[in-house]
Amino acid sequence: MISNAPFPPKLPNGLESQTSGDWDHFLNAFFGKDPLPPSPLQAVFEPLRPSGMNSRMVLAQIGQTLDGRIATVTGQSEYINGQDGLIHLHRLRALVDAVVVGVETAITDDPLLTVRLVKGHSPTRIVIDPRGRLAANAKVWQQDGIRKIWVTSADQVVSPPPGVENLALPLTEGLLDPKNLLEQLLQIGVSRVLIEGGAKTISKFLQAKCLDHLHLIIAPIVMGSGRPSFELPPILHMDQATRMSTSTHVLGTDILFDCNLRKDLAIR
Repeated sequence: MISNAPFPPKLPNGLESQTSGDWDHFLNAFFGKDPLPPSPLQAVFEPLRPSGMNSRMVLAQIGQTLDGRIATVTGQSEYINGQDGLIHLHRLRALVDAVVVGVETAITDDPLLTVRLVKGHSPTRIVIDPRGRLAANAKVWQQDGIRKIWVTSADQVVSPPPGVENLALPLTEGLLDPKNLLEQLLQIGVSRVLIEGGAKTISKFLQAKCLDHLHLIIAPIVMGSGRPSFELPPILHMDQATRMSTSTHVLGTDILFDCNLRKDLAIR
């Protein structure tokens, strides 16, 4: 995410407080039983609303440039998306049980993965790290009372930092199986999951057909080079490509594509 503007960028006068007030009211209604009143927030987030007790929902979010880049060739990614795109990400965090990143993202970005730009509870933080590489002083492990889970390979001996749970899973062809991970998380009460990064991790969940929704936020930036949004096997013909069912929403200067993968799977 690249920008010369300070973080977080400022919204126009009065818009920030108005948006905050609307979100506070919407957040309370989202987890209720009554129909959501029509609004821009309802249009964006109602597809992610819980459909019943312990209903599973897996969402991935990517912020990218017009030419499909999520970071420079060196991995620097602050800040591709504008303020509205960043607020959207924090809203997604407030609507899920857990946020998941791969170890490369945890090492490169050293993210907090907390809800800070909007009202809401911070979700459980989960790092997929088969070889147990993440350092004990990573920000994601900070002791702030939020649940933290370190997903490692079953054949890897690790010493979790204080307050961090270790979920050890077997490898399939040298990789952790996304479907198995989601099943294990469901058994420990984690049913609503946000896959936040990076490209390899999101691509693995997409390829395994584990995603219900993909939120792709495109910023009006052309990078020209850098790291791509997805890392998927090559195809030979365009009829092998996946054309997704999408709805679009304007997020300030960014455009959100909500790709309904659950609907696509139901059609096949």
